[in-house]
Formats: sequence, C-alpha cells, structure tokens
Amino acid sequence: MKFYPYNNPVTKTRRRSLRKNQTDAERKLWSVLRNKQMGGLKFFRQYGIGPYIIDFYCPSSRIAIEIDGGQHAEGNHKQHDEYRSAYLIKQHIRVLRFWNNEVLKNIVGVWEKIKEVISIG
Repeated sequence: MKFYPYNNPVTKTRRRSLRKNQTDAERKLWSVLRNKQMGGLKFFRQYGIGPYIIDFYCPSSRIAIEIDGGQHAEGNHKQHDEYRSAYLIKQHIRVLRFWNNEVLKNIVGVWEKIKEVISIG
C-alpha cells in the first residue's frame, strides 16, 4: 500500500463529510481564515496529514489548527489528541488548539494568537 503523507485518497469521503458538517466554531474560524484573509496565507479545512484529519492547515507556515469541544478534555479523546500532536510535531508542523467556546466568544483573540504564531503584522 502506498503511503500518502497528505490527503490520503482513502480519507477523501470522510474529509468531505467533515467539511459539509462543520461545527459552529469551525464555521466561525473558517470565515476569517478562508480566501487568504490571514496575511495572504492559504488555509485548508479538514486536511489529511498522515493518518489524521486536521481541522485547518496552512502548508506554507506549517501550522495546524484544531478546534476542540468539551469531549477533548476527557480520557480517550485527550490521549488521541496527544498522539496526534506528537505525530504532527515530528512532521515539523506546529499545532494550535482552541476550545469551541473560545472561538465562538473571542474570535478576535483567536485571530490575534494565530497571527502571533505565524508572525504576521
């Protein structure tokens, strides 16, 4: 079997489904990331990297953004997120995590944090 480091064809249907059924927080963050609004950088939604599907990814700055609901603070989800982050870090990809309510209630603060990490004015 061929290894696909990015957007494995096997996960295409799942990635498409996730894009069509995004959460309110994902929708809100996407509204400020899409169309190169973040310093001209291109972001992708539900992007496949190795065995994982990332909520948002910017290839040129190698930034992965994950939006987490409350279930991510619990046992199996928390451990899965730690494995995913470790995998991405080994791929030289920086991971930013935000809680759903943080995106929904403080999109400006989330925007500023992403800009700070990407180092754009």
